[in-house]
Amino acid sequence: MFKTDDIIDQVLKNCDITDSHHAGLYSICGLALRLRDLYKWEKGLDPWVEKDSSEILEWIGNKEQQWDQLTEKPLNDITILGNKFDPFDSSGINSVLESYGLIYGGGYASSLKPTFFLAPIEDKKEINGHSVFILGRELARDLLTLPALSQDNCVLVRKESAKRFIWDKMFYIKKSGRHALKFALENFGLKEQNSKAIQRSLAKIVGSETETYIYHELGEIQDTVFDRDVWREIIAAFPHTAIELLVRTVKDLLADTNEYGTLRFITQERKAASLAFYVAFLEGLLKELFPEISEAFKEFTQTLNWTVIDQAVTIGYNTAKHHAEAIEFIYQEGRRKKDNKWAKKEISRQLLEPLGIKGLSEE
Repeated sequence: MFKTDDIIDQVLKNCDITDSHHAGLYSICGLALRLRDLYKWEKGLDPWVEKDSSEILEWIGNKEQQWDQLTEKPLNDITILGNKFDPFDSSGINSVLESYGLIYGGGYASSLKPTFFLAPIEDKKEINGHSVFILGRELARDLLTLPALSQDNCVLVRKESAKRFIWDKMFYIKKSGRHALKFALENFGLKEQNSKAIQRSLAKIVGSETETYIYHELGEIQDTVFDRDVWREIIAAFPHTAIELLVRTVKDLLADTNEYGTLRFITQERKAASLAFYVAFLEGLLKELFPEISEAFKEFTQTLNWTVIDQAVTIGYNTAKHHAEAIEFIYQEGRRKKDNKWAKKEISRQLLEPLGIKGLSEE
């Protein structure tokens, strides 16, 4: 007999195991924010609800004690109807679960952290030949609050995580993104931009923005520039380094700027608010690689001329393509030489150091 609660318990156990193994990846502040999100999910709280700090600290203490007991434990197989599946066999697991209205996520995130979740299917549709699943409130999840992801050539939209993700992005936004955020909210009709007003419009904002997340994932699936197998090899060769960050960022920029991706969808549909959110939330290495979009957006706010956005997107795509091809060439040359250290130094010298990033600082 199929028992949903049993599947939930198995996935939750692996979520706790991977979190216990990899909590050290995050800064103290970064871990605290992720634990805060996990607490709110577990308690069924809206993202704007803030409980007494003593209550949260007690919960965190209990969670860390739980992790302490799991640090040496391996990930468990997932058993469904008497059949055992490797926890990363998402295709096999979902071949069973989809008929019961559930979707399982299992894969690797940044720094090769295993990540898992389980959620009910609210809707399923086809876009550009790929299945897109819209998922409801998650039944199991780990520390990562991801709004959407691609898996087995499908797109999974984690609607609940998207709500938390967008709220936190808005309320922890840097000063440099506030003008674009104001423009975005005004385009959603929010003249008053206080917490209460945004709460009332959050469902509408999330509904609109999940479309852009879908097209980011479709852009990534359909990217033909950065060979996916080679990309994965490079990630595995240089985990938790500036090179991994560069490689992931280049892949994201290709997904955002190629003909199938986020920004082409935004420009085709004339989604001014989504463009503004994109610019508002742009940060880190992606912002360094793609300064043209912020400059074009400044002009756009005055003229509403989409041509300047199209031109910026083309420049961004060419930048990403250049970096992807250079990274692949250097990596393949390093593999021919059987010298990953040489490849690491060359990627750092040619691509990271011009951006002011010390790629070799994490030896």
